[in-house]
Amino acid sequence: MQARALIAEDEPLLRQALGQALAHAWPALEIVASVGDGLSAVREALALRPDVLFFDIRMPGLGGLEAAAELADAWPAGMPFPALVLVTAYDQYALQAFEAQAIDYLLKPVQPARLQQTVERLQRRLAPHAPAGGTPRDLDSVMAQLRRLLPGAAQLPMSRPEPPLTVIQAGAGAQIQLVPVDEVLYFEAADKYVRVLTQQHEYLIRMPLKELGARLDPAQFWQVHRGTLVRATAIAAARRDEAGRLHLQLRGRAETLAVSRLYAHRFKAM
Repeated sequence: MQARALIAEDEPLLRQALGQALAHAWPALEIVASVGDGLSAVREALALRPDVLFFDIRMPGLGGLEAAAELADAWPAGMPFPALVLVTAYDQYALQAFEAQAIDYLLKPVQPARLQQTVERLQRRLAPHAPAGGTPRDLDSVMAQLRRLLPGAAQLPMSRPEPPLTVIQAGAGAQIQLVPVDEVLYFEAADKYVRVLTQQHEYLIRMPLKELGARLDPAQFWQVHRGTLVRATAIAAARRDEAGRLHLQLRGRAETLAVSRLYAHRFKAM
């Protein structure tokens, strides 16, 4: 069966160059879609079900790892997940992290010899009756790989981290409202803002959730979805719906919070 691939790269010239290089290295490969951002990559991959994903690490909206996690969260259970190849300009620190998780990668600018090695590995992996080994394609294994790489394993070394936030500064009309972090039950991404939810109030702040999460104590606030951080002690129960998806019931709030597959392992014992 002919293999099918999707390319996600935000730079049009690099996207075109990768397509041309693949046409030369793997003439039988069908490029079913070529997109420029992570959200489009997820949407097209769900619609087209390719065998291989070439995802740039840094893209608008969702980076390659985040897009892969979002796709895995929505991928049909029981169906093999596409083989993932990350296209990156990162240095050796990040590449060692990818290698440790058996995630294939191409370093920019893509070199023909390195691309040929990747193509040969993919062909062996996708061949009928392929031997065990290589990158697993079942969802549990994919999730375990991505979990160890997100949110920071594939980033460059950083300077000494700042101490955890104790107060959130939120705009409220002409005032700045100071909200103790100890009162926050959860944070939720909302377009350009982050919603800050306490037991009785809601505030908005202009700080990306990823940046905010890096300033919070990870033992207190758990990431349960790409757009949600919840205080662990505010979780009253985790319940599964008829489709097997987890939802959290909180103390002090009526709404429930969805848990993505990537973070469902936190609630295995429940």
